[in-house]
Amino acid sequence: MQLHRLEVEGFGPFRSRQIVDFDAFADDGIFLIAGRTGAGKSSILDAVCFGLYGGVPRYDGSEKRLRSDHSEPDEVSEVVVEFSTPSGRFRVTRSPEYLRPAKRGGGLTKQAAAVALDEWTDVGWIGRAARAVDVAGELDEILQLSREQFLQVILLAQNRFSEFLLANSRDRQSLLRRLFGTERFEDVQSRFDERRREAELRLGTRLAAVTARLDEADRLVASAELGADGAEGSSRAEREDVSVAGLTSTAPTDERLDDLRRAKARADYRVERRAAERDDAETRLTAADAALAELREDQRAQCERDRARAALDRLDAELPQIADARAELDAARAAEALRATIAAATRAQVALTVSTDAEQEARRRWTRFGIDLPAESTEELDAWASEQTKETGAWEHARELERRAPQLAVDLQAAEDRVAAVSARIDAGETERSTIPERIAAATRRRDDARRRADRAADLLAAREAAAARKAAAAERELVEAQEVIDNAAVDDAAAAFASAQARFAQLRKRRSDGMAGELASALVDGEACPVCGAYEHPAPAEHVDPVSADDVAEAEAARDAAAQRERMASEKLAATRAALAAATARADGRTVEQATADLTAAEEEYDTSVASASAVAELEQELAALTARAEALENGRADDTAALSAAREELAVLLQRRADAEAQILSARGEHETVAARLEEAEERIASARALSEAIAERERHSNTTADAVAERDAALAASAFDDVAAAEAALRSPAAQAALTARIDEHTAQRGKEKAILLDLELRTLPEEPIDLLPQEQASVEARARWTAAVDAASRAEGTAERLGGLIESAASEQARVGDDAAEFEVLRELADTIAGRGANSRKMTLETFVLAAELEEIVRAANRRLSDMSAGRYQLQHSDALAARGAASGLGIVVFDAFTGQSRPAQSLSGGETFLSSLALALGLAEVVTARAGGIRLDTLFIDEGFGSLDGDTLEVAMRTLDELRQGGRTVGVISHVEAMQEQIPAQLTVRATAEGPSVIEAR
Repeated sequence: MQLHRLEVEGFGPFRSRQIVDFDAFADDGIFLIAGRTGAGKSSILDAVCFGLYGGVPRYDGSEKRLRSDHSEPDEVSEVVVEFSTPSGRFRVTRSPEYLRPAKRGGGLTKQAAAVALDEWTDVGWIGRAARAVDVAGELDEILQLSREQFLQVILLAQNRFSEFLLANSRDRQSLLRRLFGTERFEDVQSRFDERRREAELRLGTRLAAVTARLDEADRLVASAELGADGAEGSSRAEREDVSVAGLTSTAPTDERLDDLRRAKARADYRVERRAAERDDAETRLTAADAALAELREDQRAQCERDRARAALDRLDAELPQIADARAELDAARAAEALRATIAAATRAQVALTVSTDAEQEARRRWTRFGIDLPAESTEELDAWASEQTKETGAWEHARELERRAPQLAVDLQAAEDRVAAVSARIDAGETERSTIPERIAAATRRRDDARRRADRAADLLAAREAAAARKAAAAERELVEAQEVIDNAAVDDAAAAFASAQARFAQLRKRRSDGMAGELASALVDGEACPVCGAYEHPAPAEHVDPVSADDVAEAEAARDAAAQRERMASEKLAATRAALAAATARADGRTVEQATADLTAAEEEYDTSVASASAVAELEQELAALTARAEALENGRADDTAALSAAREELAVLLQRRADAEAQILSARGEHETVAARLEEAEERIASARALSEAIAERERHSNTTADAVAERDAALAASAFDDVAAAEAALRSPAAQAALTARIDEHTAQRGKEKAILLDLELRTLPEEPIDLLPQEQASVEARARWTAAVDAASRAEGTAERLGGLIESAASEQARVGDDAAEFEVLRELADTIAGRGANSRKMTLETFVLAAELEEIVRAANRRLSDMSAGRYQLQHSDALAARGAASGLGIVVFDAFTGQSRPAQSLSGGETFLSSLALALGLAEVVTARAGGIRLDTLFIDEGFGSLDGDTLEVAMRTLDELRQGGRTVGVISHVEAMQEQIPAQLTVRATAEGPSVIEAR
């Protein structure tokens, strides 16, 4: 992997966009990242790690603080990392989560974290992924290094060298596990522990099942009293549970099974005896139930016989009523033959009466008109009505004209209104046409004036903006003037404080110098050499009367420096304030805030008038177009209005002639009546009365003939029947329902009497006693037999259930016992294997499987590290892997000790000096990088960063470290080093300098 380019904006100490071109250092192969403490050197590495993995190595879990504190709310935070691998060239753009101004409503809103991955192709950069989860997946495949591996093999962050060298076995295991992904071996250990627990649980469960079944069988034998001579088998103490791990023999269980099998044989014999007793009781019960059923049948027959006798006596007593009903039914059937003729005669008489009354009413209405015409002849009445109908036909048209007279008056008025309206429209058009030329001229003048005002909009806008700038500058000048007063006072205060601090520092330094003899004398001890003259006697030591320590002087010096810094900052701020005041005064152009506000108001009014005039120009153009169109419309409408007036006048003349003709016809048809409709209504009423009387006379004559025929037919039928008159026949009539009821009553009585006779005949043939039969003795005998049978069935069922349950328990216990041996063998194998993998039991090194695998990796890492450490330490030191047991049961197997060739002994890595620790840690880190890279598929590392640590080396050792770095850059690799060491700055000409500006944010400068 090789880094090409880094862009940082709004990240860490960097506010503006900073660009780092790593390709520029490819020829040198090594470059230095320099700068003062706190400027942001390590933030460059943080940006690289954040861009690739979304986090930083120094403060994990604080990604939300990655945004630069120097950034304004509306400025972005972004990191762009461009790199290449054998898979191609890629670019990652990543932004942390931060707060930005809301687009609507004011305030701040959360800007979500974002990331995008691009790939360089022949057509340029193309997007490959834009979601965090997708980008992470793509980068895993492209980089082939986890974040922890990246930090160990590419980005060797500050304070991480010695972390791996000085860690204990547990911490080293945690780091190696992340680098080599050996969690799977811990999973193997967990799975074997789980299998061991499952096997132990399975064996324990099976043993418990065997014991539980045997105990249950013993309790069943005791409760059923199946023991031999009262014995219950082995005692509780003899059959206590056997531990899972100590199971060696099944003899007690086999003895208990033999005892239980003998008890099962006794239970089977008891089942046979109880079954025989149950069968005998069942035979006795069947006989008792049969006798009881026969006696109950005799009792039922006796009751049925007595009931049939009583029912037959009751039916014989009803014979007279049945005879009367039969006579009534015969008379009704005879009268039924006369029902139709009697009803027809009655209806005819009723109809005749109704028609006679109708004729009288029609005659009364006819005579009301006083017409001299006989009212007895239907022919004359019909002829008169026809003549009158012909005469009224001529009046119908006059009545229609009379009905339409109001509408004709309305039409006539509408025609007059149209004539008047068209005349008025013609007059108004002439008047408006005469005023249009003057209106067009006035609108043209207003349009030209508005157009001239609108053309000044650009100049007026510039004047308004200039006035607004002057007003803002005048307001800013007032604020800056107030700030100048405050800054002046701050400079005076800071100068006074610095003078005071300077005086105190000088005083303390002089006091310490003056009291140095007393300070040295206070440390003299008799018999010990004086550090100044070397004498062992101290006859007149100076007194330390004014003690001032070096810390007091250093504290005063620090206070003096801080005061000087505050004075310098106050002076710089005052200078900046005065510069801002001068700039604001120049921008305000000598105006006060009130004057600038008045200028701005006037400029805004003029500009608003100009903008409004631009809109008015369009409106006036539309008004002119409308006036021109209106003039053309009036000219075109003049001929139309003239034609419309002629048509309206012609229509009015036609309507006036139509009204005169209608009035003449109505007057002729009305006669002496008020209206034609009234005359027609009276004539129609007379005609209807004549025709109604004619129809009533004809109807009455028809019903008279019909009535005579119906009465004659009825009288003939009565003469041929057994009835004397109509009243007798009507009295004998019955409705169909009544006849059906009489028939049903007669038939039911006859059938019931025959049925009861048949029943009584069969029962009288049986020799049944006359006294009531008593069932109680036989029922008691049946109950006793059933109780004996129930008890025998229960006893047989219990015996059979006990035998079956005992047999099942014996069979289940024997089956479980047969599988105990296999489970015990499997458990022993799994226990030994799980203990060995987990570092327990016979595992004397107490190394887990994962530790064993990591120990092999650590040995290879140590071999790779020693190839460099031997050269860097001039052959003195070598790292050695140690699998010695740790004290007090701590994790072991991943220890690292240092072999010292000068002493021939191995010692802990913690005993090395600072420089030795750095060299050993660097060698171990580089060895770790080689092994991790090989495990990741032989990834080529073309870029490497090392952060700090060289300050602890002396000149010779630093030279060795530099030679090692030179070896690292062989083969086209680029190495970036972060260091404060001046010697390295002199030896490495290619540098990136991180500099904090006076405003606060840092910038990156390349050399």
